[in-house]
Amino acid sequence: MKKRRYAQVGTGGRARFFYSAVAKDYSAESEIVAFCDVNQTRMDYANNLLESWGAKKVPTYKQYEFEKMIEEVKPDCVIVTSVDRTHDEYIIRAMELGCDVITEKPMTIDEKRAQAILEAQKRTEKDVRVAFNYRYAPHNTMVRELIMNDTIGEVFSVHFEWYLNTKHGADYYRRWHRNKENSGGLLVHKSTHHFDLVNFWLGTQPDTVFAMGSLNFYGRTNAEKRGVKDFYYRCYGSEIAKQDPFYLDIENNERLKALYLDAEHEDGYIRDKSVFSDEISIEDTMGVMVRYKNNAILTYSLNSYLPLEGFRVAFNGSKGRLELEVLENSYVNAGGKKENEGAVNSKKIMVHPMFGESYEVEIPEMEGGHGGGDPILLNDIFGVPVEDKYHRAANHIDGAMSILTGVAANKSIASGLPVKVDSLIKF
Repeated sequence: MKKRRYAQVGTGGRARFFYSAVAKDYSAESEIVAFCDVNQTRMDYANNLLESWGAKKVPTYKQYEFEKMIEEVKPDCVIVTSVDRTHDEYIIRAMELGCDVITEKPMTIDEKRAQAILEAQKRTEKDVRVAFNYRYAPHNTMVRELIMNDTIGEVFSVHFEWYLNTKHGADYYRRWHRNKENSGGLLVHKSTHHFDLVNFWLGTQPDTVFAMGSLNFYGRTNAEKRGVKDFYYRCYGSEIAKQDPFYLDIENNERLKALYLDAEHEDGYIRDKSVFSDEISIEDTMGVMVRYKNNAILTYSLNSYLPLEGFRVAFNGSKGRLELEVLENSYVNAGGKKENEGAVNSKKIMVHPMFGESYEVEIPEMEGGHGGGDPILLNDIFGVPVEDKYHRAANHIDGAMSILTGVAANKSIASGLPVKVDSLIKF
């Protein structure tokens, strides 16, 4: 069997999730053939890991050599794990050069970039897969099954509350995500998971979005209001930072040091900036209302400074109510073992029939990150395909619909008005 050839663009914290799977777990079917990045140190780090796993080092290319890479190594597929704002250019050019694409979420950060991706896919007829691992988590798949099986009838409303704690949540305000021009803000970068889940669970798409949001906790002004007097630019080398509960010790974490501290001389990217900086342009407190094309209503909230990590979602239907509550491990991106990312501490599904006794639903136990979803996703992408009655594989349409709720929410926050999703993009 001929191995499927993968080139990967972007070798930062999230990249290892993909290239390690290809090199270790799916080496019989797949192989990494090249890396592309703005930073040579990070590509060298990735190559050293490949070698330590018994794989061969691969050629490396700078971002401006992307087309040269495709021409020389001839990959079948490009894995895109670069900064969010660059996803569209690599996705589109890869398809134009004859490659399929696997992209980390979000597929892109605004409607214009999404439109360009859709048009390029239609033009080239190449495959685009968006890596929505939360679809594959057993508890989320179980919710899909219960709704598919008409357990609570037609779903009329959903209440979805996601909470990020002061370890994981704070980390978005240290790194490139804190600039909305890079990430689209958390309503795109993070909430793309959550809005995709609602689309997936209900089998529908968003129609109208209204949102509010603000920066209430992070940022210098908010810290000053709480009486903070001593500030610093970054954690590394700062004695003031060491007294801050939001201190990130990048120097003594092997992976963070190798990926970022040792690499910053090349591109100037600083991974451990203060979360109480004036440079932050994203919100930390967000509320969204969505009406879907099937007439269901979503009320959604995201807060990123809480004492716990996880989410709670409730579905109200014509035959009863379904509740899912999940508490997750706290995690700093690239700061620990990948299986700890989104690892579940507790999970519970309750069904409350309209006429009958409430009962708890048994959830299959699976090992791996994101509640056991990561290994299933990776097998679906790189392994032998199997029939999936839940249709968890996400394509470019799913990728676009997941971000459009967040894009519309950002526009609503800016204007104070509701936004029709169909006005943003043409399918």
